[in-house]
Amino acid sequence: MHPVLDARLQAVLELIQAEVHADIGSDHAHLPIRLLREGRVRRAVVVELHPGPLAQARRHVVRSGLEGKVEVREGNGFAPLHPGEVDSASLTGMGTGTIVGVLERAGKRLPPTLVLQPNDSPRSIRQWALRHGYHLTAERLTPGYWAYPVLKLERRTGSDPAYGGVPERAALRYGPHLLRQGGALLRGQVQDDLVRLTPLAAPGRNAESELATAQEALAFLDNPT
Repeated sequence: MHPVLDARLQAVLELIQAEVHADIGSDHAHLPIRLLREGRVRRAVVVELHPGPLAQARRHVVRSGLEGKVEVREGNGFAPLHPGEVDSASLTGMGTGTIVGVLERAGKRLPPTLVLQPNDSPRSIRQWALRHGYHLTAERLTPGYWAYPVLKLERRTGSDPAYGGVPERAALRYGPHLLRQGGALLRGQVQDDLVRLTPLAAPGRNAESELATAQEALAFLDNPT
């Protein structure tokens, strides 16, 4: 069994390299199976809360012939893991609020490396990382039903150099690495925000601040420093 990954999960896969990796909320277990097939991890732990996806993950692991290298566990978030058990973890296909909640509850079970793919704006994930000593070491933006962000976080000391020389509000909203890369997908996202927010902006309204953030992002894209 060699599962095919869509663009967003392929981007997640390309940011993972670890001895032991946990895929939290794995659903079908396709990602950890591919990670093992490609030699990106030596062992994987699949965590799934819901009975249907849990059974599906177990079936796919058996069909892959990787039972000795993949363990499927039932549970919520990082709860089924022991502190220090895994080197990295991924959470994909969830809302940003859900991901941040899982990270907040993980406590000492959090590994030193995280690869996260939220389904909406990852601003609160970037803010969480800054508060908890994780540096944003890589970002991707992948096409799909909408533009899917993928973030790699690594636990490190000191301030995060990713944010140096980039407007703070724009960096938190759109991503410091993505702004420096200046890809067409991000530029389209910023321009869409400008069109959407311009008629809504008025003094004191949230849309006014969001519009200013999009304008900062566009100015940086046009004239990166």
